[in-house]
Amino acid sequence: MSAEFAKAFRDHTADIPVVGSGIHYSASADRLRKLVKEGPLNLTDLRNEPEKFFMSHRLLSEYATQVGPGFGIRFTVQFNLFAGTILGLGNDKQVAALKDIQANGQLGCFCLTEKLAGVNSGLVVNTTCSWDENRQMYLLDTPDAGASKNWISQGLTADLAVVVANLIIKGKPRGPHAFLMKIRQNGQLVSGVQAEDMGDKTIGNDLDNACISFSKVWLPKESLLDRYAGIDDGEYVQRKAGINNMDMIGQRLYTGRTVIAASTLVFARTLYKTAQDYADNKKCWSPHGSVPLSSIPQLAHLYVQADKELSKVEALRDVAEARLCECLRTDTIPDVRLVETVAVLKVKAIETTIDLCFKLKQELGSYALMGGTGFEKMDYLQCCKFAEGDSRILMQKMTRDRLQAFSKKPTGEGKEAEACMKLGMLLKSGGQKAWNDNFELVYGVANLVMDRVMAEATTPQARL
Repeated sequence: MSAEFAKAFRDHTADIPVVGSGIHYSASADRLRKLVKEGPLNLTDLRNEPEKFFMSHRLLSEYATQVGPGFGIRFTVQFNLFAGTILGLGNDKQVAALKDIQANGQLGCFCLTEKLAGVNSGLVVNTTCSWDENRQMYLLDTPDAGASKNWISQGLTADLAVVVANLIIKGKPRGPHAFLMKIRQNGQLVSGVQAEDMGDKTIGNDLDNACISFSKVWLPKESLLDRYAGIDDGEYVQRKAGINNMDMIGQRLYTGRTVIAASTLVFARTLYKTAQDYADNKKCWSPHGSVPLSSIPQLAHLYVQADKELSKVEALRDVAEARLCECLRTDTIPDVRLVETVAVLKVKAIETTIDLCFKLKQELGSYALMGGTGFEKMDYLQCCKFAEGDSRILMQKMTRDRLQAFSKKPTGEGKEAEACMKLGMLLKSGGQKAWNDNFELVYGVANLVMDRVMAEATTPQARL
């Protein structure tokens, strides 16, 4: 089945590197509409057949050194952030609507990130959606410029949007909730919705990124994705005890981080393969006749080193994907250990591939300056670094979580335990200032945590 699906997906996307990335974002959006309507991946496969979801992203990433990140990001916004949030938070009727959305080739975007909550700020939601009991409707509003939804991929072409806003009932904030709304009708923005182009980028200009704001937009009652929480008889109701609505919104970040990490590994493997093919056939002068460029010691060593390091992270990817597939298929929330594993995967994949690809660039001379080699697309990795959890933010969270656990039960061995003890003592006396003053130690603890998680998760008997 997997080979069959892979062939079908490749057949449906074979034209993407031919078309390239030098097209207008509207043409790229139309290409995705076609793939949504005709392709082999269903919008519900994230839940029903998650292996296909992960495989599709890896297959699409094979084109990344040729076309950059634009179409891949567009794809994951549609199938993970947009459709995945509906799958995770929507009621039966809302989930069933995905069938018509797919049949019609409608595109969606995911409006979460706000202008004053960038990659270094963590998750902050100031957009409001207030329930009006008399009208039996919600009023969606952007209270100030800082609450505008920022860097929204597919925001200039999407027909629909999942908007995350702070739900307010009878004047009481109920925290971030997700709303499904139509943002365009016949290609035109609906009344009260404003969208501005984020401007030219260093890469991925075939993808539209928008700043979106809402000026008192009325939404019907059924727009709230209310599987876990909603309104009954004018009152806020928690439909399933113990499930935090924001935690469910965050589920898409785990799958998103995993496919992003996997895509960087595919990018690096592809770049190394094409570069090695070149180096194997590039003859260099030597006193005893010409030799291939790939035989030069530092380059030959780099190929071996890269294969070893990438293989380690790929093993962690396999563990994370397998566990996430279990959670997605059984509709269960990832446990703390799996959440940590996904965060480690995201950081290790990004930082490892950036390091290895940069090293390769330094060893290949003028070849690395040529268009069409893949090196001109290396900002792909930069996009991945900031998407759905910046490396620094994730590492700080790893350290906070480790210190919290260590304070309750000071376990661990060697350097990790020593570092936790040292940082804990500094924070006890110095508070937040100590956290900032000792940022190197903060990231040092995270690195030690990542080394441990990598070792534990990739041993032959490991099962999270």
